[in-house]
Amino acid sequence: MARQKASRPATKTAVKKRSSAKAAVRSSARKAVKAKARTAAPKKAARPRQRIAISHHREEDFRADGLRTYAKYRDLGIAAATHGLAQAHVIRLQGPCDPAEVSKLHFHDVEFQMVYVLKGWVKTYMDGQGETLMKEGSAWTQPPKIKHMILDYSDDVELLEVILPAEFRTVELKA
Repeated sequence: MARQKASRPATKTAVKKRSSAKAAVRSSARKAVKAKARTAAPKKAARPRQRIAISHHREEDFRADGLRTYAKYRDLGIAAATHGLAQAHVIRLQGPCDPAEVSKLHFHDVEFQMVYVLKGWVKTYMDGQGETLMKEGSAWTQPPKIKHMILDYSDDVELLEVILPAEFRTVELKA
């Protein structure tokens, strides 16, 4: 019986040694995975702190210096306040509508675009949606790079447009 008593602690010791070896392997494997995760994920550059943007309506703030020659834009100061994260402006399309100048199929290379009709109406075409008449109070989003164009609009139309990012590329397409 002395032999059995001697072998039991030896068995327990052997089991303990194997368990500690497995635990050490698991522990070092976890450390390796965590270390890899820390080095693999690039740190996001800290965005500059945003500031408050306040814009009050002034007629002299509407300028013909935007994307379209038939429109006047009132910048709301969002691009400067967000360091280019977003842009917002009020757009007045100058009437009467000239389809030869206005109705050009194009897309914008943006992450987000939303338009809200403040006044008047605008008739648009969006790929996959077709023609839609947007009236005062209507709003829509345009997914990134969706082909679209303006077909017609009222002489008094005003639109609020919000776009991310503030700087983006517009590509005109052959119809």
